[in-house]
Amino acid sequence: MKLVLTAALLATSVLAANQKLGKPLSAQEPLPLASVIAQSDRLVGKTVQVKGKVTEVCQMAGCWMNLTDEQGDLLRIKVEDGDIVFPKDSVGKMAIAEGKLEKHQMTREQLIAEAKHEAAESGRKFDPQVVKTGKTVYLLAGSGAVILGQ
Repeated sequence: MKLVLTAALLATSVLAANQKLGKPLSAQEPLPLASVIAQSDRLVGKTVQVKGKVTEVCQMAGCWMNLTDEQGDLLRIKVEDGDIVFPKDSVGKMAIAEGKLEKHQMTREQLIAEAKHEAAESGRKFDPQVVKTGKTVYLLAGSGAVILGQ
């Protein structure tokens, strides 16, 4: 009986363990995602740490993940292929990510090319007519992350 109970407790603690990826996080507390979005121009080029719910992960190489908050703010965490591999089963879990905030001015053509690429990787259909104009995109060039155990 003790062996079964010990095994069950051990399995639960393994499932609930945090998964650390990349470099260790340096900030003590993550900034709210809404705060990073609101201050994005001021934070460009600075190392920031954010916390949010994982809504999507690159299904080919695990090279990016999207985080969101209760207000619907969204921020992509992007890494070079192989530097960090975000687990594909992280969707729905909370995560903390750290890296330098980048600002990219993207043309309509660049947005279409990126969306086509992502659609092909994930097996989704994409209609280029949905993209009307270019836009400014902010992303976090990730250096480290923690996928929080549930």
